[in-house]
Amino acid sequence: MIIEALELDHFRNYKQLAIRFEPGTTIFYGDNAQGKTNILEAMYLCSTTRSHRGSKDKEMIQFENEESHIKLLLRKREIPYRIDIHLRKNRPKGIAINGIPIKKASELFGIVNMVFFSPEDLDIIKRGPAERRRFMDMELCQLDRVYVSNLVNYNKCLIQRNQLLKDIDYNRQLIDTLDIWDQQLADYGKKIIERRKQFLEELEVLLIPIHRNLTNGTETIRISYDASIESEKLYHTLAENRERDIRQKITSAGPHRDDILFSVEGTDMRRFGSQGQQRTIALSLKLAQISLVKQMIHDTPVLLLDDVMSELDAGRQNHLLESLNQGQTFITCTGLEELVENRFTVDNVFQVVKGAVFAGKEHSHE
Repeated sequence: MIIEALELDHFRNYKQLAIRFEPGTTIFYGDNAQGKTNILEAMYLCSTTRSHRGSKDKEMIQFENEESHIKLLLRKREIPYRIDIHLRKNRPKGIAINGIPIKKASELFGIVNMVFFSPEDLDIIKRGPAERRRFMDMELCQLDRVYVSNLVNYNKCLIQRNQLLKDIDYNRQLIDTLDIWDQQLADYGKKIIERRKQFLEELEVLLIPIHRNLTNGTETIRISYDASIESEKLYHTLAENRERDIRQKITSAGPHRDDILFSVEGTDMRRFGSQGQQRTIALSLKLAQISLVKQMIHDTPVLLLDDVMSELDAGRQNHLLESLNQGQTFITCTGLEELVENRFTVDNVFQVVKGAVFAGKEHSHE
């Protein structure tokens, strides 16, 4: 899979941008807050329909504009694709594939496979469960359309049930309708939990040797799904917790409360791992993710590295750079000196200055 071109219109700090790419490794360098990350964000939007930052559509539209457009051209197994995303401040985004509008954003998933790696990912182990759930969901949504459907339906049911829990305060008779939502929530929730477990089992097979290599054979990592409730018991648990949920006005059990457990020799790395251990696990997790995507799609995903190199020591940098040899990679950094020459081949270099992109090195601009 190769990204061939990107066009932006009123996206973030870009009034207009049209840029073409070659296979291999592309570097965007420049000072902070110039727009390097915005380019990667636009690419990722064309893969997942979402910002890796969690930004809303209106936040990505250039100031004082009502709309923004992104166009991505790519080639996958020699088949050309064009992805158009139309962001609007007060209406849902529009998405088209090869000029044909799609009704559901999920129809885009699986066409463009990307792995995004940012400094925030290095802290995924010590951050809250929501970040780890998001990691599973974003990856599975690129790989499994059935999962996308189940997740969308689950979230809709969860919103409806939570609203109903609030409404029961004003009308106690509504409690009789809870059972309908409990059943649907349990049905979709069970499918989500089982697929997440399968995903982590597949990921662990790849993660263990990568992590062992990164720790010079001194540690063996294990990952598992940390469920708030067994999938088979979800419906009964919702019923048992009903009065508590009504008092608290929120659904207390289900995959929206679950987590991932990382352990070394039985020790929970989320709570007791050192920062070095947690960052090594995070890097191992990202490298395993790349390998799993390759394995599942029988192709190499596009890798987006956003200012990660400066956060890694030389040893971890080398392990990451070793994974860049097979696919197309986009890297942002503040200076080219961060990337030691001759460690890997750089095919394209662009300098980013105040929302303008220049090919080559060391451009000077007023």
